[in-house]
Amino acid sequence: MFDPPLTLPEQRVLGCLIEKGLATPDYYPLTLNALVNACNQSTSRDPVMNLDETAVMTALYGLRDQQAVWFVGAAGSRVQKYQHRLAESLGLSVQETAIVGELLLRGPQTPGELRGRCTRMYAFQDLPEVEAVLALMLEAEDPLLAKLPRQPGTKETRYAHLLGEPPEAAAAVVPAPAGPSRTALLEAEVAALRGELAQLRAEFEAFRGQF
Repeated sequence: MFDPPLTLPEQRVLGCLIEKGLATPDYYPLTLNALVNACNQSTSRDPVMNLDETAVMTALYGLRDQQAVWFVGAAGSRVQKYQHRLAESLGLSVQETAIVGELLLRGPQTPGELRGRCTRMYAFQDLPEVEAVLALMLEAEDPLLAKLPRQPGTKETRYAHLLGEPPEAAAAVVPAPAGPSRTALLEAEVAALRGELAQLRAEFEAFRGQF
């Protein structure tokens, strides 16, 4: 989708622009100061970051080079503002945009978590609506997300975006009581997760190579 894949600061900046564009349209596009504050929120963010203006501007230039962000000027104002163009360039619905934004901000999540956390951007009526949108996104010719293997002891499937390298925490599993057999199981689960993500990226590279 993006070449090179988005860095973690770029993911955070893009996620914040999506969130604020849908949740607080009256205060959008964002100034640099507002965007820095949004990136460093201690709530609705995983992981919590501490990006300065230089780091955010570097991320903005990288996103602009990949045609994911616009630099805009308000009429009669010298203050530069910023807005994403992901939905427009990829033809995403508001539901799809909200899901991508949430995954960018907090990493892999279950359909139930997405339904509750996307409310400020888009209020899904019920869980089946979330699952229907996820299924549609998975079936896309160039999908933006992937279904992850279930973690040990969990029943729900998590979904992750494919726009960039995930943080290390995204691949982590819940620690278990000490024991060689359990440790081996956790290592196998992590290896399977990394292998599946690597395979997906390889398939995308092969697909792009056809054009």
